[in-house]
Amino acid sequence: MKKLIITLLMLCVIQLPARAGFVEGASAYNNKNYALAYKEILPLAKAGNADAQHLLGLMYYMGRGLPQDYKQAMFWHRKAADQGKADAQYVVGAMYYTGNAVLQDHKQAVGWFRKAAEQNHAEAQQVLGLMYRYHMGGVQQDNVIAYMLWNLAAANGNANAADQRAAVVRKMTPEQVEEGQALSAKWKPGTPLPRQSKTGAG
Repeated sequence: MKKLIITLLMLCVIQLPARAGFVEGASAYNNKNYALAYKEILPLAKAGNADAQHLLGLMYYMGRGLPQDYKQAMFWHRKAADQGKADAQYVVGAMYYTGNAVLQDHKQAVGWFRKAAEQNHAEAQQVLGLMYRYHMGGVQQDNVIAYMLWNLAAANGNANAADQRAAVVRKMTPEQVEEGQALSAKWKPGTPLPRQSKTGAG
């Protein structure tokens, strides 16, 4: 799973939000002009722009245009995550999961993955599903919640989640699948995710 999380981080391409002053830096980053990206985003990150903080954190995490520095990556991602930036919350969760720059703490990882997943972040939903499937980070093993999360992530285009959902459904009863489908249909982005199902815990 550690390799999966790192692979997902490496695939990060910054989407261009409609915010003046950030577009140039994000465009430079996506075009691999990391020196220009750093010049554009550093002042914004220092001024509290969560998008810029997340991008700067990624540059430190990946060593793109800057020396790789996990402590700086965590510093900037945590600032963005505390402002509610879902991508940054996912990265903070991944760093707690892998133990990069912080003591490895799967419970902290679950908490940050959950924050991002509740904002409909597909990768966070997919990884949180793994935590429920394999009883990690202090969550109770629950195939129904895993199925629900993978259903949501797959609907958001996460191919890994679709594969994992197909695998877990073979271990579920029709009643459990029905509950997972119902939970998926009922849940709305921005609302708390269920922590336990009626039929899938154990």
